[in-house]
Amino acid sequence: MSTLISTTDTVTRDALAVLQPGFTGTTAPDWVLRRIDEGLTSVALFGRNIQSPEQVAALTAQLRAGRDDLLVAIDEEGGDVTRLEVRTGSSFPGNLALGHVDDVALTRAVARELGRRLAACGVNLNWAPSADVNSNPGNPVIGVRSFGADPQLVARHTAAYVEGLQAAGVAACTKHFPGHGDTAVDSHLAMPRIDVDLETLHARELVPFRAAVAAGSRCVMSAHILLPALDPDRPATVSPQILTGLLREELGYDGLIVTDAVEMQAIAATYGIERGSVLAIAAGADALCVGGGLQDDGTVQRLRDALVSAVRSGELAEERLADAAARVRALASWTRGTTGAGSDPGAAVQEGTAPGTRADIGLVAARRAVKVTGSAGPLTEAGYVAAFTSQSNIAVGDETPWGVAAELGRLVPGTGTGTYSGETEAPVDAVLRAAGERRIIVVVRDVHRHAWMAEAIDGLVAQRPDTVVVEMGVPQAAPSGGLHIATHGAARVCGLAAAEIIARGTDGPGL
Repeated sequence: MSTLISTTDTVTRDALAVLQPGFTGTTAPDWVLRRIDEGLTSVALFGRNIQSPEQVAALTAQLRAGRDDLLVAIDEEGGDVTRLEVRTGSSFPGNLALGHVDDVALTRAVARELGRRLAACGVNLNWAPSADVNSNPGNPVIGVRSFGADPQLVARHTAAYVEGLQAAGVAACTKHFPGHGDTAVDSHLAMPRIDVDLETLHARELVPFRAAVAAGSRCVMSAHILLPALDPDRPATVSPQILTGLLREELGYDGLIVTDAVEMQAIAATYGIERGSVLAIAAGADALCVGGGLQDDGTVQRLRDALVSAVRSGELAEERLADAAARVRALASWTRGTTGAGSDPGAAVQEGTAPGTRADIGLVAARRAVKVTGSAGPLTEAGYVAAFTSQSNIAVGDETPWGVAAELGRLVPGTGTGTYSGETEAPVDAVLRAAGERRIIVVVRDVHRHAWMAEAIDGLVAQRPDTVVVEMGVPQAAPSGGLHIATHGAARVCGLAAAEIIARGTDGPGL
């Protein structure tokens, strides 16, 4: 089919314009540069494309050599979901930590500094913030990525985040419309379904998105979720009732609508990525995120050709594709001249900066987000960190380190660590043997979702009442241990904030 399609006609250029593909490598492949010349208007960066801020700046400059208004997108939420700092952990706490502090000025400042660092690297579209209301505490994919369970709290922090990010010249992309918080299924793996009535949706899920629209969010990302109260047959990404009827007409949104990744199983396994892409554009989406798992020229060609063929067959109106492409180009035009201006990419990731400076705002926020229950003296001798782990969700990935062991080891040299999972035989005995006489620090994420973790913690506390428990997920379970620290996220700075408390004790001076 591709051999019959011109690479210069308007429909083909429009089809390329609505794609947001990823690629492999830390320099731009020839095929990406060729597609940009043919009309591709967006590309997406992931952790596989990133080595350092300077390298990312060079990469984005290379990508823009033939098109200065190219949209370069990234999934940089901060907190647990980071691409810019995928190998070290984020310098910024995530949404749950910011929601726990509930200081909209702080959220705005964190988002602006994150945006400044992205802009310094040449990134001008961030697939953030998550505006999902975490109404289901067992949600396997949202969790700490949400500002919280209160719709009004989520709304005010979503708006602040959008304002802060866009003040730095980076377009915000509020997600996952119309709300992914009340799901028990990860849409990367299957089709989630939310069975609530319209009244609940308007009072809960839609509240933060209304706030995002009012705040001027330049982009909104659709969710691959089925909401029968809105559309009994099609998930949001391919639903005209949801994207056009609800988001465009009822909520009055006039910015760019981008889909969540079309290769996620909720779409790919239901429709296939080609048909799913056509249905999404027909339903009202303007851009197709593709590239988290598919990052080759063949995929771009297949999707381009599917869109062109749909126009030629009459399945997709040419005017709808043209409108979608025009919205992509309008957002690209908005970002022209703002990306990287006056910024030093080498300053995009700074550690050890003096407290109170702009670059230190993430650590300031992480410290404020910590909740401490119980008490403990300072850790004057090396301790033992037992990391209780489970499989990370796909959005977070398993490349990014988390926990307190590295940071605590710097503060209290000699501190050891071990990793334990649900497959560990007799984890209580294993931890006690490894720890010896050292104080035990147990680190968990979402203990309420993992019965084996709760049982192991109870067993350790029964034998060692001075055990410290650090919860780096959603703190849903009751506090336990002699000292319980809830960080509301697993970013690197959250680990440092917890390590500082453990090292100095609860009665020690601030660090």
